[in-house]
Amino acid sequence: MKNTTTPPKIVALALLVFVGAVMLGYGVSRMSAQEPQGNPVTGGLLYDKWWTVTGADAPVGDHPLWATQSTNTRTGADTWRCKECHGWDYKGADGAYGSGSHFTGFPGILAIKGQPVADIVAALKGSTNPDHDFSAVLDGQALLDLAVFVSESLIDTAPLVNADKTATGDAARGQAFFAMCTACHGPQGNAIYFDSFEDPLVIGSLSSDNPWEFIHKARYGQPTFLAMPALYTLGLADSDVGDVLAYAQSLPGEPALSGGGLLYDKWWTVTGADAPTENHPLWATQSTNTRTGADTWRCKECHGWDYKGADGAYGSGSHFTGFPGILDATSKSSEELLAWLNGEANPDHDFSVVVDEMALDALVAFIQQEMFDISMYVNEDGTVAGDADAGRSLYAGTCARCHGADGKIYNFGSEDKPEYVGTLAVDNPWEVFHKVAVGQPGAPMPGALALGWTPQQIADVVAFAQTLPVE
Repeated sequence: MKNTTTPPKIVALALLVFVGAVMLGYGVSRMSAQEPQGNPVTGGLLYDKWWTVTGADAPVGDHPLWATQSTNTRTGADTWRCKECHGWDYKGADGAYGSGSHFTGFPGILAIKGQPVADIVAALKGSTNPDHDFSAVLDGQALLDLAVFVSESLIDTAPLVNADKTATGDAARGQAFFAMCTACHGPQGNAIYFDSFEDPLVIGSLSSDNPWEFIHKARYGQPTFLAMPALYTLGLADSDVGDVLAYAQSLPGEPALSGGGLLYDKWWTVTGADAPTENHPLWATQSTNTRTGADTWRCKECHGWDYKGADGAYGSGSHFTGFPGILDATSKSSEELLAWLNGEANPDHDFSVVVDEMALDALVAFIQQEMFDISMYVNEDGTVAGDADAGRSLYAGTCARCHGADGKIYNFGSEDKPEYVGTLAVDNPWEVFHKVAVGQPGAPMPGALALGWTPQQIADVVAFAQTLPVE
């Protein structure tokens, strides 16, 4: 029987995992120009989607080798992903990609694990096949990272995954490891969703639908979210990874939040639609807000970040439109709200022409279940009724991993007029409150409500954010 106690190494290494993950990010592996060292974690990220890691433009045409197969109908950038040919289980045609829409017939790479790194680098440069030359798109360090990933870090996933995709591991042990993931993914693993809004994936659904992809991402991280720690840095045994998979498969398969709050912010970013170019039909009924085009279609532009419209923070200034808020709409029935969103109540307020029924339902859910009165926590003068000291701990445990301890990793403004977390928190605490609560459209930012935070805890974080540098 497997030991179900928490592995002792977690206690010592848990405090290091996030720092270690960042230190193993792309570029840190270039520490010695004289003796370049390969980074297997970076290699694993490159294997997934190399152009996201390197910052290059995504390839436009098909990979030169793609024409030698005809079963996988994907085109363009997808044909350049290592995983698309060799699989998440590294077995190519002999593994999970041995059938289905991903089948190419190309061989896997698991068999070359342990081969000299120099030989694998040469193969990546086209030594065995000139059409497999990646040196035109990846520099020497990236090729070395990929080679070290293949030679030193691959695992055989067969002992971890049954034929029906279920995990062979111990979910109770896996839960102990997963505790290090909850700060971003939430206690149920569904605070962040992947893929599209229409077909979202969370930890529970990804691990069940594609356990091999889950294992790879758990071990090496996610290219679009380089702050995500890689379990490989902990030196976990293969069986430990299988235990994490087993626990992940016990988690819910749906996102914790509706996504309506993201749509309220900027719906076209969420749905992947093109941004509107013409003004919203109702925009002509006001003349005080001079914005045009896509901005006029943002729910927040009419109804405000505090959901009070003309009676709230947007009751004056350049954002004033005179349109009412929606805070009082929380008591309306789903049918009443849909009537306002699909144009039945007002033909000029018909959003069904730009978003589908799923999005309209999400907006309804946001209004009814996820929206609350921010004025209880943010004063009219923009100060916040929160405990900055309590917020400091919450910020350090979750937000700082992406935004930095000083909130300045991301510049939301321009080079001439930078805006950081502190800048926004001081200038527009209502906006920061909304984004902390439900997340940021198009970014892997967990909504605090999905993490189980209370509105007061969100206020505490915003209060702390107001103490951060503004420039």
